[in-house]
Amino acid sequence: MARVRMTGAERREQLLNIGRALFAEKGVEGTSIEEIASRASVSKPVVYEHFGGKEGLYAVVVDRELQVIMEMLYTSIGDARSRSGELEHPRVLIEKAAHALLDYIDSSADGFRILVRDSPVAASTANFSGLLFDIAARVENIFAEQFKARGLDPKLAPLYGQALVGMVALTGQWWLDSRKPGKDEVVAHLVNLAWNGLSNLEQKPRLRTRRK
Repeated sequence: MARVRMTGAERREQLLNIGRALFAEKGVEGTSIEEIASRASVSKPVVYEHFGGKEGLYAVVVDRELQVIMEMLYTSIGDARSRSGELEHPRVLIEKAAHALLDYIDSSADGFRILVRDSPVAASTANFSGLLFDIAARVENIFAEQFKARGLDPKLAPLYGQALVGMVALTGQWWLDSRKPGKDEVVAHLVNLAWNGLSNLEQKPRLRTRRK
């Protein structure tokens, strides 16, 4: 039976899917053009034709993953108002942000593994560190409002935004492999630590120990 010839768009999609699986399994450094071409049953020049090389393919894969996670986040926390039109409680927004990140990890495990791997290749739109900064900036706005209401210095909101997002991202890496406890329970504990900690912030915290 004759093999059905793929269109250019179909071949590109096939190579992206194969590259995504290999990058998740082996990392960009451990993946070769030869292996990508072999799995696609094409010659190496076909891969070069579509992406210019392994780095070009990797950049497109990363960009796609970043778009997916950003869409999930914006869908979750893009509108800070509830159905009644009132502003959502900050704790609810933090919960939604944490849930969106873990939802992505849960549904796109391979994609998350690719994003958190160290790589010398920069995606054309952003990288994972840049993505976390973007998320933290949104959380920072939530914190700044609450800091003002509690008589705390709103200039410190960026620090706390980075701390929260970093905590969720690192916990997500651990949870990716263990998957225990369940996702909802993980989110509940993360928000418990973050919110109850924020609710009892000292205006001028001091170290209990002094470093020499």
